[in-house]
Amino acid sequence: MTMTTRREVMALISGALASTTLGGRAFAEGPPKKGGTLRISAPANPSSLDPATGGAGSDHAFLFTMYDTLTEWEFDTLKPKPGLAESWKFTDPTTLVLNIRAGITFHDGTPLDAEAVRFNLERNRSDAKSNIKADLLSVAAVEVTGPQQVTLKLKTPDTALPGILSDRAGMMVSPTALKAAEGGIVTRKPVGAGAYSFVSWADGEKIVVKRNEKYWKPERPLPDAIEISIIPELTTGARSVTAGQNDLIYQLPPRQKVIIERASSVKVVHGPTLYVLQIFLNWAKPPFDNLKVRQALNFAIDRESFVKAALAGLAEPAYMNLPKAHWAYDAEVAKLYPYDPDRARKLLAEAGFKEGTPIELGGYPDQDSVQRQEILIEQLRKAGIGVRFVNAPIAEASAAFFGAEKKGAGLLSAWTGRPDPSLTYSLMFTKDAYHNAGRAPVPGELEAAIKESRASEDIEVRRKAFSTVQRLVMENAFVVPLAFQFELVAMNKKVQGYRPNLLGKPKYDDVWLGS
Repeated sequence: MTMTTRREVMALISGALASTTLGGRAFAEGPPKKGGTLRISAPANPSSLDPATGGAGSDHAFLFTMYDTLTEWEFDTLKPKPGLAESWKFTDPTTLVLNIRAGITFHDGTPLDAEAVRFNLERNRSDAKSNIKADLLSVAAVEVTGPQQVTLKLKTPDTALPGILSDRAGMMVSPTALKAAEGGIVTRKPVGAGAYSFVSWADGEKIVVKRNEKYWKPERPLPDAIEISIIPELTTGARSVTAGQNDLIYQLPPRQKVIIERASSVKVVHGPTLYVLQIFLNWAKPPFDNLKVRQALNFAIDRESFVKAALAGLAEPAYMNLPKAHWAYDAEVAKLYPYDPDRARKLLAEAGFKEGTPIELGGYPDQDSVQRQEILIEQLRKAGIGVRFVNAPIAEASAAFFGAEKKGAGLLSAWTGRPDPSLTYSLMFTKDAYHNAGRAPVPGELEAAIKESRASEDIEVRRKAFSTVQRLVMENAFVVPLAFQFELVAMNKKVQGYRPNLLGKPKYDDVWLGS
């Protein structure tokens, strides 16, 4: 297997899961068995079921059921491992060869061969409607070099690609379905090669998928089907699990842990993740086109108090986009923005920003989001910053801020993490990245450092590059990170085999239902 030198790199992340615990009572797990319908409570409607055109990190919980990826990641380390590509190899620094498993078909019967992979990668990196072009910026050409072999010619060395291909960029969609779909988008008619095939989507209510009987992994999947109910009010979603209407709920807010553990039939899994609550900024738009205003916002927030008040302490204060347990974390960068409302006022005065001038930020209407907004409003007020939140459901608010409308100067949301940190930074902090809301330029040295972080497999070389990346991002205050939220999943006693992961995005690879 290739990329073995990444083992040292990614193993260092595993410490982040050291505190993962299983709360509640002990439940015996017998041998896995097939059958039953896994019923899940999800907090948000997906933005799209087309991996290339969706824009919300919360989509993954749906996409992972229907789409397999070229590579996968180990749950505890995020180290890349074989997926649809049974092996890969860098034959030189700018050539990556992928060997695709033989005999796999998409849900519509289309062969998943080298040509299908080439079609998907070309679409992902160059189609005007693709939101993931930044994932594959290093790719110069995709060539079919055998019936089941694809060769990627790169513009620059990119050792992050195997990890990147475990995310949206590596989700394979049936070329037949894409060519037949209106506008070449399978938003409502997804056809992948995953463990489950699409059945139905009642918008804002329920998504149903069923077992792929021709799935390539032996004895997988185990449930006959998955029904995912969209329940934005998380208290209601939690109640649906304790009442037995649903079997599992993910992304529970910390305040629910003590409450849900009281139910004798429920068990809880929790542990740290890369999921970071943050304020995305449009630095092409007033007032955040002024560096001092962006810096003032970072100084004005008391992250320690935010974690205690908004997240019941089940989180880590965030001063950059990587948590302390991550191998690329930089302790010096974390010192850039201590809580200092007086300094925030001084910076605002220097920027000519009139105290109390209202700033419009986007947000979400659920109870926990509104509580976070109230805490931030009060903290920012003490520094002379007045903010007004305009709320909409996740998919709509995200599209309004990041899409063509460019609504609001900022968005209180979250970054859900990526298997390789270079992807996190390239997707938010390069000029044409979707999550750079204003598509505004960034310092050339930042883009150069992001490229440098992908040029070597040596951990120390990569760590040094990421130190530069994080310093430039935070010195320029392109984002306001708040807290790394812990994964909190509750399930009833029927659910067996669930495992948490560092990304905090649920996968149901080994889940089965007991009696």
